[in-house]
Amino acid sequence: MRVSRRRSDIEIIADMLKVGENGAGKTEIMYSANMSYSQIQKYLGYLLEQGFIGKIKMGNPSVTYHVTERGLKLLRLVDSLKEMLGLGDDTSL
Repeated sequence: MRVSRRRSDIEIIADMLKVGENGAGKTEIMYSANMSYSQIQKYLGYLLEQGFIGKIKMGNPSVTYHVTERGLKLLRLVDSLKEMLGLGDDTSL
């Protein structure tokens, strides 16, 4: 069975959370998670609002985003679901 190659919202969020585990700036998250500027704006806003990530002011205007405990829990759940469904990072249906 062949499934669309586009990532789901959940996969994009998981990619962003993985990048932010050790703290990362907006540009680093955008490039590492392979996102456009409009996507990063949309998803960062959502993740901040839901408490999955937090932001730390590192100077002016530098901001670092980090995954919260709630975000780590979500990431573990998403990874478990992908594993159960046989949808590892390098597996395509």
